[in-house]
Amino acid sequence: MTLLATSTSDLRAAAPAPLEVPDARALIRRANLTSGTRVVVLDDDPTGSQSVHGVPVLTAWSRSDLDWAFAQPGAGFFILTNTRGLNDDEARETIRAVEAAVAEAAGSASVDYTLIARSDSTLRGHYPLETDVLVDRARDAGKPYGALLLAPAYIAAGRVTAGDVHYVQDGDTFVPVASTSYAQDATFGFVSSDIREYVEERTRGGIPASAVVSIGLDDIRVGGPTRVRDILLDCRDAVPVVVNALDDSDLDVVTLGLLLAQEQGARVLCRTGPSFVASRLGMAQREPLTSSEVFPQGDRPGHGLVVVGSHVELTTRQVARLRADVEGLAVVEASVPRLLDPDQAEAELLRCEHELVAALGTGEALLVSSRERIVADSGHDSLVIAQTVSRALVRLTRTAVASCPIRWVLAKGGITSSDTATEGLGIRRAVVAGQLFDGIVSVWLNRSDDQDALLGLPYIVFAGNVGDEASLAEAVTLLRRTPPEEN
Repeated sequence: MTLLATSTSDLRAAAPAPLEVPDARALIRRANLTSGTRVVVLDDDPTGSQSVHGVPVLTAWSRSDLDWAFAQPGAGFFILTNTRGLNDDEARETIRAVEAAVAEAAGSASVDYTLIARSDSTLRGHYPLETDVLVDRARDAGKPYGALLLAPAYIAAGRVTAGDVHYVQDGDTFVPVASTSYAQDATFGFVSSDIREYVEERTRGGIPASAVVSIGLDDIRVGGPTRVRDILLDCRDAVPVVVNALDDSDLDVVTLGLLLAQEQGARVLCRTGPSFVASRLGMAQREPLTSSEVFPQGDRPGHGLVVVGSHVELTTRQVARLRADVEGLAVVEASVPRLLDPDQAEAELLRCEHELVAALGTGEALLVSSRERIVADSGHDSLVIAQTVSRALVRLTRTAVASCPIRWVLAKGGITSSDTATEGLGIRRAVVAGQLFDGIVSVWLNRSDDQDALLGLPYIVFAGNVGDEASLAEAVTLLRRTPPEEN
């Protein structure tokens, strides 16, 4: 069945009025504190932190890193797994390793925890592979999950779910996600906008759409937390449960119902977009960051570096706008065809290294992969191309930070921002300071204690699929500002 785009007013007219639970986030924070349960978010790329602030992030899961994260204040933390940038076998082994490491560290610290598998709000990623691994490991440990909560909504970015159909906002119109370019992803493409049908598609019929449970807007807005609790308590065998949501208040009701169900013994695994994570942590709303908050230790020497590897249509338009609007920005463009040619790759990298270091000596620089689209024969080949480009950008970033003082780094795209953080900058530990704009574009502050030169570096994680055409240019303009000196 072909699903049609709809308007904001039509989506809202078809649903009951939102249920605003007074002080919902405060109630969630209180419940988290009372239970002592830590929320561990396994993030398949770095963009999941766009809805939170003051939350630790790990890009590695050694025992010392996990001990540090569990010792931090707050309700939980992120672990960047970067599985969206890995093939199936690599992703499977990564999730197994991370889950085992978390279980061991939490056990030694006598800390209870719950897992969220954070993924893309446009349904791209290793589903059901990742959750299958976690479901199997929980069952083997004698702690089986009754429900698998699927809540892809990202309210601030206009990704909502109604009638079990997931939509992406485009201006005043909401488009079924399978009708967008995101569904044509070379590695994670799909054809279903109804999440029940998406489950059937991705499980290759293993779970029919008719078996998927739904928490509808009527359940949320009329039945409230107790209705959500009852639905979850009735679930068995990690059955997928679709969460419909048009507003953050819908997710707060679901979280309160989830907490009630867990108090009565329910075991629920969550696979979600960014907005649910903020609700589950009881995250209070806050304004976008000021320049002083981006540079809390005062201004840093050097210049800023923008690294762009994402090839989604929106990113390409944003790069064009950045180049047009921001004066004095040097551009170093790495040719993707040359990077993929073994006979030309090294010469192309050396050319880019020379140009990039020279540019950063005098001002900000944009390091961008060329914008032509390379069509691969398979999803696996497309992933290999993306990984090759990312390795090149990592090498160039590493050369830049070794050669020049760096004031800030902004990375655009999921694989790009993950690899730039972990391999280009060597970030192992960070704290999410907040966002540059309402609900999008996170700023991490590097807390890796083995990096004197980069300690405190603002690292800006800019997803490929968020913002409007001007957002990247606006972000760079904001980062160029000098924070006021303290008196």
